Amino acid sequence: MRMGMRAALYLRVSTEDQAREGFSLDAQRRRLSAYCKARGWEVAAVYVDEGHSGRDVRRPAYRRMMEESGSWDLILVLKMDRIHRNSVNFTLMMDALRGWGKEFNSVQESFDTTTAMGRFVMDIMQRIAQLESEQIGERVRMGMEHKARSGKGILGFGHPYGYDVTDDGLTVNEHEARVVREMYRMRAEGSSLQAIADRMNSLGIRSKKGLDWSRQSVHRILKNPLYCGYVRWADVLRQGEHAAIISQEEFSGLRGNDPPVIEKGSA
Repeated sequence: MRMGMRAALYLRVSTEDQAREGFSLDAQRRRLSAYCKARGWEVAAVYVDEGHSGRDVRRPAYRRMMEESGSWDLILVLKMDRIHRNSVNFTLMMDALRGWGKEFNSVQESFDTTTAMGRFVMDIMQRIAQLESEQIGERVRMGMEHKARSGKGILGFGHPYGYDVTDDGLTVNEHEARVVREMYRMRAEGSSLQAIADRMNSLGIRSKKGLDWSRQSVHRILKNPLYCGYVRWADVLRQGEHAAIISQEEFSGLRGNDPPVIEKGSA
């Protein structure tokens, strides 16, 4: 790494770290400053997060440092876990640094992205982070499928129009439920999706997020067996514990809707 580089010193200490020898903010500052002097680097700025977890990417000093990337050439930390304690977050930071043409150096691990060994270690870390992310996704999908087939409660979908999410699960929102029933009535009488959306918008009725209705948002309600008392996750369908807003006949009576049928052994 060339001489004269501008280093952003990043210091972090959590509540637990403050009692550990060598991890105080003063100790980190002294060691990083001495390291810069030995390497011939200029200390461009010092960013300090006190009492923050390394798993929190919303740390104020960390965010400010990333926003001020134009004022430094590399980030210097005493130890890699000072800046991130999660391999995915660390990899995302490294991707940002690479895009900006910036470097990273950790004193204790001798991690230096300008060396061949540093780049090799970075590649391994990225692969580990990708594996970790994929494994988390697999566990979530497997857990949700198991819950769909044998569990109870809602299955991780957003706040559905027509219902309120409470500690007891889904509770019918009567005002929104009337809108849902009107949509089904209009569709059964031959109205197009766009005509239904236009009708709701003309009446000043907005979606759960306060947005205008569109063909797509109307279509999602008309195709969702949630409204006739079922819960669907991927290809798994089971009887829900919530109250239905429309009947099964009203749901399956719409063109393109199949009657909700639960496979044996899935409930």
